[in-house]
Amino acid sequence: MGFAPPARPRGGGGRRQPVSGRKPETRLAARLKRRIAADGPITVADFMNACLSDPEDGYYMMAEPFGAGGDFITAPEVSQLFGELIGAWLVHVWRLSGSPPHFHLVEPGPGRGTLMADALRVARLDSDFMKAAHLTLVETSPRLREKQAETLAKAPLKPQFASHLGEIADNAPLFLVANEFFDALPIHQHILTGDGWRERMVGLDDAGELCFGIGPASLASPDVPAAARNAAPGAVLETQPLSNAIATSIGERIATRGGAALVIDYGYLRSAPGDTLQAIYRHEFDPVLVRPGEADLTAHVNFEALGHAFRSAGAQVGGPMTQGDFLIGLGLLERAGQLGAGKPAHVQERIRADVERLAGPDAMGTLFKVLAVTKQGLSPPPFDT
Repeated sequence: MGFAPPARPRGGGGRRQPVSGRKPETRLAARLKRRIAADGPITVADFMNACLSDPEDGYYMMAEPFGAGGDFITAPEVSQLFGELIGAWLVHVWRLSGSPPHFHLVEPGPGRGTLMADALRVARLDSDFMKAAHLTLVETSPRLREKQAETLAKAPLKPQFASHLGEIADNAPLFLVANEFFDALPIHQHILTGDGWRERMVGLDDAGELCFGIGPASLASPDVPAAARNAAPGAVLETQPLSNAIATSIGERIATRGGAALVIDYGYLRSAPGDTLQAIYRHEFDPVLVRPGEADLTAHVNFEALGHAFRSAGAQVGGPMTQGDFLIGLGLLERAGQLGAGKPAHVQERIRADVERLAGPDAMGTLFKVLAVTKQGLSPPPFDT
């Protein structure tokens, strides 16, 4: 198969050392080993897809990812302020778009439904917006669908569910919020060798354990960004064809039907070499190959490539800007002041800490980026400055 494994398995994408001791093999790991033994090594994208979305043993099908008892905490779980500001943004952009009488309100990868619940609590103040909205949550996990329905049980809109964006009728404007959605989509990795950029694969070492190696496929020269053309041998370059295809589809719908999309995720602004594949288990980094199906797998989003995909579809792109600048531009500090007014000191301190976590430069404020997608000629705040 042309697969060249390293001398021994590498954990954490080759960046982090495996924790000591042998971990019990997960059910998905055993199945992946049998698959690889029978059919040969798989791409990193195929490995990610299996780990996250396998219908029997995938992470999002089986685990409880969110909150203090899960593996990570997302911005909506930090504070209601996050979802409330996004709800106000959606209403404002809907008005800037001419207040269309019917539109699709969509959130892919909605977690526990917390963001949408908080957004609707603000959006319900505009009755015309609520009458025009048709809410769809894009979720593949039956277990998470149940949790989302429970969270939104008292919301002013009852959600419909779809397994992918293509199931949503292309008959009205699309207003979409994607918070930490693209980082969970499969990526491909390529390693610079003497024969060019070769695809990184997941195979088996001499002991029959999962390991990274190099496959026969090569990355075409036109697909190598300028910043990677002088990279040193062994450098890793990531590509995100699935993310870019989804962005193109969203951009086409917005360019033709109207609406807007808000993308919030951690990532980088310019295409460049770097290994960002990581596993998270109980709020700690974990070696990528150790717990298939039990640890979350993510990779940083290439915002340059994502923006290009939206623009190539005819949409207008605002940003990206940092999450801190975005939230402060929408009035985070003022809303926090209102929320804390007259409250006990310990409540005000908690709100202050939440604001710092959401917008502070040493927390989510700088790491996370925000990108807005609209029809040509529409520049919603805070992207209009």
